[in-house]
Amino acid sequence: MRPVRRLPRPRTLRARLTFGLVVLLAVSCAAVGLAAVVELNGFLTQRLDEQLAQVGTRFPESLEHKGALPDDHDGDEHGDTRRLATGTFGARLLDGRVTHKGLIRSGDPSADLDVGLSAADRARLAGVPADGRPHTVGLSALGDYRVVASAGRDRDVLIAGLPLEPVQATVRRLELVAGIVFGLALVVTGVAGALWVRWSLRPLSRVADTATRVSELPLASGVVALPARAPETDPRGEVGRVAGAFNRMLGHVEDALTKRHASEERLRSFAADASHELRTPVASVRGHAELALLHPGPVPAEVTRALERIAAESSRMGEMVDDLLLLARLDAGRPLEREPVDLTRLVLDAVTDARAAGPDHRWTLDLPAEPVTVPGDTHRLHQVLANLLANARLHTPAGTKVTVTLETEAAEAAGGAGGTADGDRSAAAGEVAATATATATAAATGTARLSVHDDGPGVPEDLRPGVFERFTRAEHRRRPDASGGGAGLGLSIVAAVVEAHGGRVVLDSLPGATTFTVLLPLGDVSSG
Repeated sequence: MRPVRRLPRPRTLRARLTFGLVVLLAVSCAAVGLAAVVELNGFLTQRLDEQLAQVGTRFPESLEHKGALPDDHDGDEHGDTRRLATGTFGARLLDGRVTHKGLIRSGDPSADLDVGLSAADRARLAGVPADGRPHTVGLSALGDYRVVASAGRDRDVLIAGLPLEPVQATVRRLELVAGIVFGLALVVTGVAGALWVRWSLRPLSRVADTATRVSELPLASGVVALPARAPETDPRGEVGRVAGAFNRMLGHVEDALTKRHASEERLRSFAADASHELRTPVASVRGHAELALLHPGPVPAEVTRALERIAAESSRMGEMVDDLLLLARLDAGRPLEREPVDLTRLVLDAVTDARAAGPDHRWTLDLPAEPVTVPGDTHRLHQVLANLLANARLHTPAGTKVTVTLETEAAEAAGGAGGTADGDRSAAAGEVAATATATATAAATGTARLSVHDDGPGVPEDLRPGVFERFTRAEHRRRPDASGGGAGLGLSIVAAVVEAHGGRVVLDSLPGATTFTVLLPLGDVSSG
């Protein structure tokens, strides 16, 4: 069974209003036209019945005398025939059989007795009740007729009829004229209605345009400048009320964004100041603890253990303070160093360090034949690699295989126009070219793609949306036997540093396959 195709529905409010207006007008025109046709048809049929009553039975009675009418004693035997309308039909039936028939043709005062009636026509005439009331009969040789059957004096039935063709022609003409007039009216009304609706909805269109511009603004962070308010019209109308409410909502949103930005700035300033101020006392505590551990005299084991824990925790606190200070500086938009960085060398060094720190993991490398150089900050990019590898080492069980892959993608492939063999990589590069915030020079030279893949248990689905947020800790979810752990700042630093370099980092995680992919613009590194 073939599916039924639905008619397309108008999507916009303007189209719906115009369509509804045209439909209502079409229904009204159809109702008016139908009423006019029915009324005219009834009126003309009634007039025809009155003419049929004037014809009476004299014409069918005359057919028995071979078309000669009875003498009317005025010297004009055919006077009544001349007064009969063209197309008048008469017939005489006896015992249900047509014995005589005749037709008044145009310009002929005498009756034409040679009327070709088929057997079906004779049967229809025989079926007309002799009640003296008009009935409609369809004759194949003559068309539709309005006939009256009356009982004769010789136990016969006399039938007189007039053609319905003039009535039908008039009605058809009215239908044609009404169709043309109503069609033109619908077209004119549709165009005029569309213009009127468009003019009436202009204030609402402006509100929609303003809402569209607001929806395209990045409202997540930073200073947000909302566009100009929608023009307000008469507040007593629906559109005016919508515009007024929308403008008030924009005012509330702007106030909330301003307060949020001020709060963020205060928090960043506090984090930066606190991190900066904490660096000295934390370093001092760590130094005193290490100095105490170097005391040559006998020290109880409990005290030595406490001093070692103080030194370790102060070192951990120092790293956390440095991370918070780095994030605060990145949030403040402070520029990083920009110099040629051998990304291949960084990967080799970082994997070597990770292999030494996690000998119970299997570490593999997949590097291109030629070195990959990107513009950026060497220390920060090394920190990105170290955090990703530490994340794979700390949050996966022993024996997990970690693969680090580095490759480059040309600008043509990134734009989707190249012809690389790997279709998935081309699609990913196209996404990078469309969304990355790299400079025009970087976009013109290509992208460096660094991925860290492990076959561990994967990142829990509920943690994936916020995995790059600060203080997100998942070590107990990915690795049940993990203890301790960081402060949940590692991946947030990765995301912030990569974004500061004009790139982005994405996560693709399933049980047995977790991949962190860093995309960096190659850019122009000739100037250093």
